[in-house]
Order: sequence, then structure tokens, then C-alpha cells
Amino acid sequence: MVYQGLLYQDLIKQGAVLSDGRLPPVLPIVLYNGSQRWTAATNVFDLIPPVPGLVEQFKPHARYLLVDENAYSDSELASLKNLVATVFRIEHPADPESIQALLHLLEEWLSDRSDLQYMIAR
Repeated sequence: MVYQGLLYQDLIKQGAVLSDGRLPPVLPIVLYNGSQRWTAATNVFDLIPPVPGLVEQFKPHARYLLVDENAYSDSELASLKNLVATVFRIEHPADPESIQALLHLLEEWLSDRSDLQYMIAR
């Protein structure tokens, strides 16, 4: 919620609003790769207990899209056959031997993307 507010504040300061003066839509994303499954609420509204009457409708809603790497099995990720799935698999390899194969797969995905090669190699 704070990051969205700061982003909007900066966009307003830069004059980077829509032609009609409104703010552009923002999709907040949390990419989680911790060892445990994500259990936190994905909307700040759910962190505030219910309140009686009129005040309930003024509780803030600030949702984010959660991408929890641990929610996918290695076989699910392998079937996706894309760059993101390959990176997820490298971060949580099934066994040490699979890292080499995954790195080779990553190299194939990046063969025509020098910009991404540079970013990943850093």
C-alpha cells in the first residue's frame, strides 16, 4: 500500500498521469521464493477487524497479486516451458545434478535476448 502510494505520488510529481488527469492503473505483484508457503493476507482489508456501521466501508482495500514459487511443483514448472518457470526451477532444484540441465535450458531461452543475458549474469 505504501509503495503504491509513493509510486502515485511520484507519477503526479512528474506529471505522468493519464490525459484526463486520472492515475494509471498499477498491478502490485509480490514474487515470493521463500522456503515456506506464503500465508499472509493478500488484501490489507483482511488485516483489519470488522468495525460496526458506516466505518466498515472506509477500511482500505489494497490487494496484490501473489506469485508464490513454492505453489508449483517441479513437474508443473517443467510443463510450462518458459523463461520464468525455468528461473523458478533453478532457484529450487530437485537435485544438484539438475542445475546443469536447467542452466542449459536457461541459456537456450536467452540465446536471442542479450539484454536479459546481461541482467542475469550480473
